[in-house]
Amino acid sequence: MAQKTQRTPNHSLPNVVEGEGQVDSSFETSSYQNDPSSFSTAIVGGGDEPYYSDSETASGERKPLLGTSKRGMERLSESEHPQNNCNDPEFTLIIRAAEQAIDCGVYPERIYQGSSGSYFVHNKEKKIIGVFKPKNEEPYGHLNPKWTKWLHKTCCPCCFGRSCLIPNQGYMSEVGASHVDEKLGLKIVPKTKIVRLVSDTFNYTGFDRTLASSKKRAADRFPDTIGKHVKLGLPPKVGSFQLFVEGYKDAEYHLRRFENEHLPAKTLKNFQFHFEKLVCLDYIIRNTDRGNDNWLIKYDKTPVVADTKTESTNEEEEDWDLVEPPEVYIAAIDNGLAFPYKHPDSWRLYPYHWAWLPYAKQPFSDEIRELVLNKLENMDFVQDLVDDIYQLFKEDRGFDRSLFEKQMNVMRGQILNLTEALRQQKSPLELVQLPPVLVQKKKLDGRIHRSPNETYTQSFHEKRPFFSWC
Repeated sequence: MAQKTQRTPNHSLPNVVEGEGQVDSSFETSSYQNDPSSFSTAIVGGGDEPYYSDSETASGERKPLLGTSKRGMERLSESEHPQNNCNDPEFTLIIRAAEQAIDCGVYPERIYQGSSGSYFVHNKEKKIIGVFKPKNEEPYGHLNPKWTKWLHKTCCPCCFGRSCLIPNQGYMSEVGASHVDEKLGLKIVPKTKIVRLVSDTFNYTGFDRTLASSKKRAADRFPDTIGKHVKLGLPPKVGSFQLFVEGYKDAEYHLRRFENEHLPAKTLKNFQFHFEKLVCLDYIIRNTDRGNDNWLIKYDKTPVVADTKTESTNEEEEDWDLVEPPEVYIAAIDNGLAFPYKHPDSWRLYPYHWAWLPYAKQPFSDEIRELVLNKLENMDFVQDLVDDIYQLFKEDRGFDRSLFEKQMNVMRGQILNLTEALRQQKSPLELVQLPPVLVQKKKLDGRIHRSPNETYTQSFHEKRPFFSWC
């Protein structure tokens, strides 16, 4: 259990004083292509009610919001009828293309790597256009076709499973990470949204398949009665849909290549900037599953632009004065094991594997500080980010308000540490060595309010996992 201690003034939120500080109210408050700079994120669903309401009761805050109200029941009923319309017309067209391909018999293809049921989704031309991860086929979902995860957790719970994460909310984490990416302007996460899809290649129970087959036979036999009033087919699956990125390879492949290949200074500086974006994203969402095999690098060598008649003394050496520097991009995929409700404190630490790379030893650049520091120092910006994530996460049937508050306490603490590291121009390696922090919004009259004079408390999280290297 975390032991609460008072934070020293030199490492605190911009407007939080030592211990329980009063907030200073004067403090300042795109379609995807191969180029990740065109990434954008939009959220499907999300409701229009405010995050904090004066009418909420303390007991109401502890109840799941879904399924307990008329609006919640309407949301549940919508899950029986997949509606993938959203405020992003281009993304909607991509989903329509996927649905049309499924209708034409071009089914999603299961990805055999990884520990959950995830699928490459195609269009009618059989081109991969996205990756779909159903909620009930997540690593510990009851329909995960890769049963080894269940066996691992059942037989050896001390080594497998993540007790710091809310079970079966990986699809929400994927979309939440995409929103954080868009909010900060990082543009390294492919556009990701929540959709509902139906396909014979998804993993369904025998009961669902038998029921769908029986309905079809009955509708064929009685088309004027049953055929007009019974919904046919398998039930849709809700999950995250992430656009597929072309031209990328596992980071591990290119990192080995960069060890032996001299990169021009401009390309190296550009890669360092994108790498620092990845660091910021992973640290804020506290990604517990970031190895060098689940983030991607695109490395494009460009053709010669100078006079091709120029002679070279060594034909095997590339003269970077005669060519455009190669372009390097990063895509942060596999963000489903993030947003923990507590810092890892059981068996494993789940470290960031990028912290062992040489790029993590370089101080944060001025470019990344200009991009994100002003935003992270702004408490209104941070609270808006929390509100946005709330609107997203509450759409899950298993949403729990108290657990969500704990998730945000962790995220605020991560933002606090990152802000301090950026101010002092620490390195990513020094960042991950900072002690974990929880930043909790203080309740007034048993409720949390959004007001100009918000109060936060900070505490160290001192309990460490048994294994700190894995």
